[in-house]
Order: sequence, then structure tokens, then C-alpha cells
Amino acid sequence: MHEQWTRRRAIIDLLGKGGFVSGEDLAGELGISRSAVSKQVANLEEFGVDIYSVKGKGYKLATPVSLIDEKRLKANIKNRCFYFDEIASTNGFLLNHIDELSSGDICIAEYQSAGRGRRGRTWVSPYGCHLYTSLFWRFSQGMAQAMGLSLVVGCSLVTVLRQMGVDGIGVKWPNDIYLNHKKLAGILVEMSGQADSECNLVIGIGMNLSMSAYQAQKIDQPWSDLSQLDINIDKTQLMIHLQLQLVKDLECFQRDGLKAFAERWRDADLFYGKEIKLLMADNVIEGVCCGVDEQGAILLKQGDKINAYVGGEISMRAL
Repeated sequence: MHEQWTRRRAIIDLLGKGGFVSGEDLAGELGISRSAVSKQVANLEEFGVDIYSVKGKGYKLATPVSLIDEKRLKANIKNRCFYFDEIASTNGFLLNHIDELSSGDICIAEYQSAGRGRRGRTWVSPYGCHLYTSLFWRFSQGMAQAMGLSLVVGCSLVTVLRQMGVDGIGVKWPNDIYLNHKKLAGILVEMSGQADSECNLVIGIGMNLSMSAYQAQKIDQPWSDLSQLDINIDKTQLMIHLQLQLVKDLECFQRDGLKAFAERWRDADLFYGKEIKLLMADNVIEGVCCGVDEQGAILLKQGDKINAYVGGEISMRAL
């Protein structure tokens, strides 16, 4: 399996230099037959890589593919880093190895066959096109200590992206990151343990880097990606900065709680002061968004009262 991915990554590297590359040239560079090249290209397409194939010209990437530099990643992060070309789910991997992990350990994959979003939705995960990562954290005081955690992660993402020159970035309660008012990234927090003792958390993040037209057809909501920007984001550097920022912010959250992030959340909140509606099962509640409280609940002004709402089955929409 490792040898197959080494060849596929080499093909991506050669095609990523721009222009069409003939099957003959690819075969010569890789030391394999042209039929083997054709097979590897077909396999890459099965993993979601969009490749143009033109008779007489050869092959060309339809959209850029950015791969993690594993050596550089591990050289710049002191925690354990698990890196895969393909995996079922980065969250699932960490959840299956909780007893072996320390806070801050991460798992990164170029492709997820069973990537998940909130409420069990599928997260489209084509190979190498986006960032798929999960980070492990352990709380000593139980699940209550983790209230509002997804908001902290959202603040971390906004901080890192702004530091890397991304404008138009913001958060949507409780776990989405938007770029120019379209979804860029999502957060999925899963936990195990006890309500009043040690609690283990896995924080999953999916971020769109370069969405192909074919993969975009599978998404049922407005989306954005970093390839739309006039700046070049290095995927490995993005991951290094993100892991370091998450560790810093989670240590602060563990020590000081969500109140330490109130100003950062308000600064990034795209819906603060705007009319919104909350979808709660069969109920729809409308009001003006007034931010969040110290437990991570969304605050809604309704008439002369401000009410707090929190729960796993609440969705927020702009009016």
C-alpha cells in the first residue's frame, strides 16, 4: 500500500508543475509502464482527484492538490503526529487509540473514506484537496468542563487563518467557519468518559482548500475554499500553526474557561447583532443574536428578554 501511494504522490507532484504531462514522460520518470501509469491515474480519480486526460497531450490536474510534508510537520510539532494517505476517519482513529494518547496528539489524513460532519452528515473528503485532521485532548474534571469547546476551536481557526493573511473569515455558532459568508470549515467534537471525572475528547476539523467542480456537486450548501484567495496557503505550515494554536487555546480554556474567549468570539461572530432563527426539531425561534454565554449557549434577544439556547440538535440560520 505504501509503495502504491508513493507512486501516486509522485504522479501528483509531476502533474502539479503545470501543463499537460504525457503518459510516456510519467512512465519514464517513475520507471513503470504506461499501462501502470494509466491504472494509477484511474485510482487517483477514484479517490477524488480530478485529472484531465486528453489524447495526444497526456494528463493535467483540474485543480491544485496540496499534500502534507510529513517530515517538516513532525519536525515542528512536539506532540505525536499520525499521518495517513487514506483512512476511514481521523476522529475514528484517535477514538480507537485513546489509551495511548496525550493531550495535543494529532491525526491527519489526505483522504477519508468515512469522514463525518455534525449529525452524522458525510464530509466530502477527496484526496489531497482539503485538510482533514483531529486532535486529542483530555479533561480531568469531566464533560462539563468541555462545555463550549467547539467555540474555542473556532476562535483558534480564525486566529490562524488571519495570521496567514486570510480576510473575510468568521464564525457561525456553534461549529462552522465561514469565508466570505460561505462555509469553509467545520468542527466535530466527540467525547468519551464520565460526567464528573476524566473525559477524553477528539476534535475533528475539515477545511476546504481546493474544491473541484465534480466534488462541489456533492455539497448541498454554499461553500468556499482557500484556493479562491489571491494568497498561497502552505498546507503543512497551516497544520503546524493550527496544532500549536489549538494547544495554546485549549490550555487557556482548561485553566480559565470560555470567558477568556468572549472578546475573540464576538470579534469573529458573523451574526452578532443580526436577526436569526434557531431550528430546534419542529420549533423555530427568532430573535437578535447577542453572542454566547460562559457555557457556550447562544443568546437571543426576544422582545425585552435575552434567552440562552444550547443543545446538540439546534441549527442557526440568518433571517
